[in-house]
Amino acid sequence: MYLADYHIHSHFSGDSEESFENIVSFAQKKHLSEICITDHQDFDFYADDILFELNEDEYFTSISNLAKNHPAGLIIKKGVEIGLEPDKADKIRDFIHAKPFDFVIGSSHLVHGMDPYYREYFEGKTDNEAFMEYFESIIENLKFCSDFDVYGHIDYVVRYSPNKNKNYSYSKFGDILDEILKQLIYKGKGIEVNTSGYRSGLEAPNPCFDIIKRYQELGGEIITIGSDAHTANDIGSHFDEAINLIQAAGLSYLTTFTNRKPSFIKI
Repeated sequence: MYLADYHIHSHFSGDSEESFENIVSFAQKKHLSEICITDHQDFDFYADDILFELNEDEYFTSISNLAKNHPAGLIIKKGVEIGLEPDKADKIRDFIHAKPFDFVIGSSHLVHGMDPYYREYFEGKTDNEAFMEYFESIIENLKFCSDFDVYGHIDYVVRYSPNKNKNYSYSKFGDILDEILKQLIYKGKGIEVNTSGYRSGLEAPNPCFDIIKRYQELGGEIITIGSDAHTANDIGSHFDEAINLIQAAGLSYLTTFTNRKPSFIKI
């Protein structure tokens, strides 16, 4: 089977120290056919004394050199995970258009300046309130931001709830999740099945199965799988489970990208 990991972080991300050499080595060990390096670009965001911004010239040149000199049997694509925020739409557009990326993940990391990764986001809120605020922020992002190919880990917020997904289900948030999916499909965007949820105690990917299935029911066809690996050992993790869910949702193809153009690979 042709396996492609389309969400991998390296030492260019502020929250990873992984080298390109280790990433390539582990991708080969996992028998992957293709990988895409997608380091973080979140404008003006500091956390734990880390600025989540890339030196775009150095980053793109390094990935381009890696892609040109990739080992036989492994295709390496040039990507980025961009943090979407309405007031950063112009910066995002300029950044993305400055370099010929193969692939762009658009993700929601910040909600009114706060990242659900940190416990402070949940303070004084019920899970329902915290989750709804996050989903509403995605709707707001989609009004202003279109410079991406797939939306990353749509229910990312659930991963970091103190209660994990105990108080979460598609049915509770179906109306707003449907609106998110309809807008993505209308814009010609895909979704990512992010397997880090399995590693975070959810026993499910982000988004959950019901969202993947609903995306298919509404006519969505573009879907990638990403490990969201920040260490090489996590590359390709839980891909068997993810593929089984994608097939169970009624989708028969995975998507890869070259120069922002999708290709469809039969599962």
